Order: sequence, then C-alpha cells, then structure tokens
Amino acid sequence: MAEHTVKAFDDEISKMRGLIAEMGGLAEFAISEAIAALLENDSERAQKVVEADPKLDKLEAEVDRLAVRIIALRAPMADDLRDVIAALKISGIVERIGDYAKNIAKRVDEVSGKAKIKPVTLIPAMAEIAGGMVHDILNAYAARDARLAVEVIERDEKLDNYYNTLFRNLVAHMMENPATISSAAQLLFVGRNLERIGDHATNVAEMVYFAATGTYHSDNDKPKKKKKKAGE
Repeated sequence: MAEHTVKAFDDEISKMRGLIAEMGGLAEFAISEAIAALLENDSERAQKVVEADPKLDKLEAEVDRLAVRIIALRAPMADDLRDVIAALKISGIVERIGDYAKNIAKRVDEVSGKAKIKPVTLIPAMAEIAGGMVHDILNAYAARDARLAVEVIERDEKLDNYYNTLFRNLVAHMMENPATISSAAQLLFVGRNLERIGDHATNVAEMVYFAATGTYHSDNDKPKKKKKKAGE
C-alpha cells in the first residue's frame, strides 16, 4: 500500500491490520485446541479454549473503536475506505469463528464413548480444512491477495461434502447403535460448527476479494444452484 501524507493514518491502518492478524491467530489456535481436546477427551484443554474466548471479544471491540476513529478523523476514500469497512466486518466474523471453536470445546465433556463411533474419524479432516481456510484467508487479507481469497472460497465445497458425509454416517450409526445417540448427536453439532467456520471463512474471503479488487467475486461467477447441506 502507498504511504499517506499523514503518517498517523498509516500507523492506524497498520495497527488495525495487526489486530485482525492477532484475532485470526487466536481463532485458528482455538480450533486446533478444541479438536485436540475432543479427540483426547481432555477437559482441561477444552476449558482453556473456553477461557481464552473473551480475549477475542476484546480485540474485536478494539478494532471497532479504531475503525470508527479512522473514519471520523481521516475520512478515508476509495481503497482506504474499503479496507476499513472490510476490517470492521472481518473482525466480527473472526470473533464468531472463535465462538464456534468455544462451542466445540464445550462439548468435550458431553461426548462419551466416541472411540466406538467410527464416523468421528472425519472430524479431524474437517478441522484441518476449516483451520487452513481461516489461516489462508487471514494471509490473503494481510497481502490483499485476491487469488488466495478465491482459493479459500473454492475450498468450502470440500468442507461441505465432508459435513454431508459425516451427517449421513452419524445418522446411520445412531440407527444401528441407539446407545450412542447422545454422543453421536454431540458430534453432529461439532461437525456443524466446523462447517459454519468454513462458511465464515468464505465470507471473509469475499470481503478480501472486494477490498483488493473493488468488485465482488460472486459477480464473476455464473449463477448456479446452491447445493443443499445435510440437515437443512
């Protein structure tokens, strides 16, 4: 980005980007820790994920304050205004991603006998895709990389396919093994949370694409029927 006449403006934009990057790192870590706690049945590890969530809330509030200050005092235009508006929206979405990770962590104590549920093997693969989408979209935001943003958008379909497979397998498992219905239902919620993380990463990717190009990625696609997800 070109430097502005007022150095303070550049400093504020850099600070805002730094806060978004910090939020992204915390959200990505929360996802990996929540899934590790789930697979290892580690309640203490899960509780740490829950306890760390307020830090994301505070960072989101700080981004909001800084963005409002920039708009009020600097009256940004064109690329700069798109950047500030994108940061405002992205911070809220990243905070929500952290909430989904927290929700997964909260289910650790509610899942019992998960080692006997074969479909649970799909969850680490889903978490890897979802976490990778969050990681890459924050890199795309930092670099204003429209190409990487498009790659993240395209990856969401793979995550949806994993969720649909998980849904079908868990429903079949519950029908065959009624004693595992409670645990399997909790794992369905975990899968749904991971699928929603992918949706939110895709939303951020759309904003990054707009901030980088000034156009919406969806405008470049031919209209196509949205695939219905399992459970809808």
